[in-house]
Amino acid sequence: MKSIRLTLIGCLLLIIVSMVTCKKQDVPAPILIEKKAVVQELSTTTGETAVPASWYQLELKLIKETSGFAPPVAARAIAYTGIALHEAVATGNSLSGQLNGLRNVPKPDRWKRYNWAIAANSAMAQIIRSLFPNASVINQQLITQLESDNLQLYADTCHPDVVNRSVSFGRQIATAIHQWSVTDGGKDGYLNNFPTDYVPPVGAGLWVPTPPAFQRAMLPYWGSNRAIVKPAVPDVPNIPPPVFSTATSSAFYQASLVVYLKGTTQTPEENLIARYWADGGGTFTPPGHLIAIAVQLASEEHLSLTSAAKLFAQVGISLNDAGILCWKYKYRYNVLRPVTYIRSYIDSSWTPTIGTPPFPAYTSGHATFTAAVGGVLKARFGNNFSFTDQQKVAEGFAPRSFNNFTSMINEAAISRIYGGIHYEFDSEIGKQTGGDITRRVLALRY
Repeated sequence: MKSIRLTLIGCLLLIIVSMVTCKKQDVPAPILIEKKAVVQELSTTTGETAVPASWYQLELKLIKETSGFAPPVAARAIAYTGIALHEAVATGNSLSGQLNGLRNVPKPDRWKRYNWAIAANSAMAQIIRSLFPNASVINQQLITQLESDNLQLYADTCHPDVVNRSVSFGRQIATAIHQWSVTDGGKDGYLNNFPTDYVPPVGAGLWVPTPPAFQRAMLPYWGSNRAIVKPAVPDVPNIPPPVFSTATSSAFYQASLVVYLKGTTQTPEENLIARYWADGGGTFTPPGHLIAIAVQLASEEHLSLTSAAKLFAQVGISLNDAGILCWKYKYRYNVLRPVTYIRSYIDSSWTPTIGTPPFPAYTSGHATFTAAVGGVLKARFGNNFSFTDQQKVAEGFAPRSFNNFTSMINEAAISRIYGGIHYEFDSEIGKQTGGDITRRVLALRY
């Protein structure tokens, strides 16, 4: 069983990193960027994954603290960050020409030396800076500080020409990836989570705003964004939800009754699972939770920089396309949430275990995100790989262990039924479509 702690909020840290193209040098103990008086517990991330791990740590902090980074928006940022990292290390197959609309990504000069960790650092700094233009002044300063401190780990051990060339290459990559990203339809999503021009359809069984906040529909147009991987199947396969019905013998009523009973006869373990996977507003979101697990496992397994870059790109692409496909389903079918159905037809006083998010039920984002990423992790580490997720320790949860990735997928999916915010069919079809995304992502050449 493997376990490692990645602190995902608060301060940032930099760790000794393995040299890729330059000689190694002893460096000081972990460097802590501390903007406030409180000192957070340090990560033990070392090896070639340390530079990207430090950037994902910061990105998760930005997702939590920057306005507008709802789950699909966060997934988009994680995706372009991973693609920029992958292209910056430049030792495998480029994704240029394989991804929707991505062309003419810069290439390194084959006859000159580069330090790929420096290139990765510069690329991730610039792409994250571009993806979070509304970050706070303090967090913008952290981006600058982290870029500088990571660079200092290498600058004295490489020839200045190698340093400058590597920095320049990383920035060229980030510029190309960002220019490509702005054409996908989602670049301003963080500015307008709740567009006022969207009018939800009205009718029996259709979504309406839910208590307690009764917010407008969130990101109703997100499903129209360009997917990163060219779809091998129609954008929205014809997998409709059960026909809406209030008859007690109907599939829809029975599915609602399952949610109701889980809320009223819940075991302590089911309640824990619902809360563990909630990842609601003000957190690193479900996509953040999943990239954090990927970074943890890459660190534990001592992946090389290039192997880690491939994994993080795969995870990010899976998250982005899962968000687009899931949101396409949500606003195509506009299925009402369990709290609406149950209060109308079963028990008017019923309350779900966790808060209901402001968008339609079908399909489940958690199930789609986790199935897509879980499939990637399964392909990389094998489905018999056991691990312990440490990502919620800072929030007061005990580490949570899984015998394999299928168990993780199933638990995350059913957590939304335990939480009272999804029907079983939301999660089951979400897992299916998430798996479809995995297969398309893994078919790329990295």
